[in-house]
Amino acid sequence: MKLLALGAMVALGLTACGTGEDKADATDTTQTDTTAMSTNTDTGWISLFDGSTLNGWHTYGKSAPGKAWSVDSGAIFLNASAKKDYQTEGGGDLVTSDEFENFDLKLDWKISRNGNSGIIFYVHEDTAKYKETWHTGLEMQVLDNDGHSDGKIPKHRAANLYDLIAASPENVKAPGEWNQAEIISNNGQLDLYLNGTKVVSTTLWDDNWKKLVAGSKFKDKADWGTFKKGHIALQDHGNDVWFKNIMIKKL
Repeated sequence: MKLLALGAMVALGLTACGTGEDKADATDTTQTDTTAMSTNTDTGWISLFDGSTLNGWHTYGKSAPGKAWSVDSGAIFLNASAKKDYQTEGGGDLVTSDEFENFDLKLDWKISRNGNSGIIFYVHEDTAKYKETWHTGLEMQVLDNDGHSDGKIPKHRAANLYDLIAASPENVKAPGEWNQAEIISNNGQLDLYLNGTKVVSTTLWDDNWKKLVAGSKFKDKADWGTFKKGHIALQDHGNDVWFKNIMIKKL
């Protein structure tokens, strides 16, 4: 009886060990599959927003985001309730920690009624020389066309290359609805898309570009639109605005 009991215990122990090995194998397989899946789906896109924190972002000229910027329901949100001049107390433009040269940028934006904001790129962060992001960077306009006074200016409307080229066609959605924006800048070729449609196309830094700048509000800013590498900025223009699904691919 003792020998039978001992044999049963040994068999049980071997079975337990075998089960443990099977679990380990299953876990290892799962980890391998997950890694393989990440590798297979890696197409070069980099997330600039993790959906829960403002890691990788700071207010222009500062080391961290201003308190008016937060994460709301998976989106970067500017609470503009505390107005200060044309911006927000504790706000300021939010910029990426990294700089980008040739890139494909995709993001979704939603503006409040009567609101104004923008997506600014090629920002050169030297606050001793340039007090604002728009003193160097180009802007894809974010706007309530019908509710904000800028909507009355042909080159200040939503998806325009601000103050330079009007978007055509106009396909912006109403305030409070999400719009999908894309900015592709590659070796001087700039294309802006809104909701899947190309709305602006131009060439940067050539003679025609210089003429466009000379006819704009930026004509007196010698360095405006000249930088070929810079930060991405989300503009604080004193109105509530949301951004999400912010992805970039280096080209």
